[in-house]
Amino acid sequence: MMVLKKAALPKGFKANGIACGLKKSGKMDLALFYSEVPAKAACLFTTNKITAAPLKLDKKFLKVNSGFQAIVVNSSNANCLTGKSGVKDAEETAKTFASFLNIKKESVLVNSTGIIGKRLDVGKIKNASGNLVKGLSAKGIMYASKAIMTTDTFEKEVTVKLDIGGNKITVCGIAKGAGMISPNMATLLCFIMTDANIALSALKKALKDSVDGSFNCITVDGCMSTNDSVMVLANGEGGNKIISGGRDYDNFSKALHYVCLQLAKMVVRDGEGATKFIEITVDKAKNTEEAKIAALAIANSNLFKTAIYGENPNFGRIASAVGACGIDVEESKLRCKVTSLKKKDIKVHVEINTGKAKSVIYTSDLTPEYIKINAEYN
Repeated sequence: MMVLKKAALPKGFKANGIACGLKKSGKMDLALFYSEVPAKAACLFTTNKITAAPLKLDKKFLKVNSGFQAIVVNSSNANCLTGKSGVKDAEETAKTFASFLNIKKESVLVNSTGIIGKRLDVGKIKNASGNLVKGLSAKGIMYASKAIMTTDTFEKEVTVKLDIGGNKITVCGIAKGAGMISPNMATLLCFIMTDANIALSALKKALKDSVDGSFNCITVDGCMSTNDSVMVLANGEGGNKIISGGRDYDNFSKALHYVCLQLAKMVVRDGEGATKFIEITVDKAKNTEEAKIAALAIANSNLFKTAIYGENPNFGRIASAVGACGIDVEESKLRCKVTSLKKKDIKVHVEINTGKAKSVIYTSDLTPEYIKINAEYN
């Protein structure tokens, strides 16, 4: 597997991003990803019981359609808590781009991110759709990755190439996310494109496993969003023999996991106001579930996160978080090691000593800047 320095779309994919006027700043706020041929789609969505209108529409399309060619994303407005009007607006967006691309509306997946509770100005999206489609290109990923950003401070992009049966296959992923980051599905938007020829069942399994080991292992503030989506489009243009299992599946799955994990880490590094990247390992637990519960308890402890920000070695906060998380733990068996708090990257290693299982969670510190960003976000 080869990691590219810059994002590069797989064969048969194009992208673009423009400013349509949703952001008052005038920055890019509308992105489009397009496959020249119908692609298989595997998607995972937030487990939040309150979900945005685009997700409701996407789930409907995924039930009735098997070939997808476009993903439309607007930033600045989440199109959530907007009732039937929100779903209508999402469907109108899909219809608009389907018309310009000459495809079925059910072939268009719609995503939104931004402010919750405000109706989406679809008119601005429709007015800009023609230019967005006209500007589609293989190099348009650089614009699309900017257009999906909200409070992000940098673009999150990863591309790898791998060999499948003598064919060069590309997996390209981009993501946005900096706040409202918590496990149980990503808590961000992530779009992955590949030219691999892969069975849908294999694609779904690879995505679920990759997300479980990446986006479901990060937390910035313990808050789960309403719009979280991870989408993979596989258009089969790489020319490889269809992947359904075996070594080819293992190699593809490793590449997909690498892309997801690197993007997930970027989200944590870009956590709102973050100054530290923290890797928490809970080891020698009774089982993986208990290890993850303990690791998340530490990662979501405001006392722990503020101590790390202040470079304060008050490690009683780690022990307190583990002791309160609901798993069986004995004080005499608990062990904890923390690398230098002066560094930007910090590792926390906790041993429960009740078994052999472990879990790794990634998080950031909690700073005054986080409060400032979210106090003013409207």
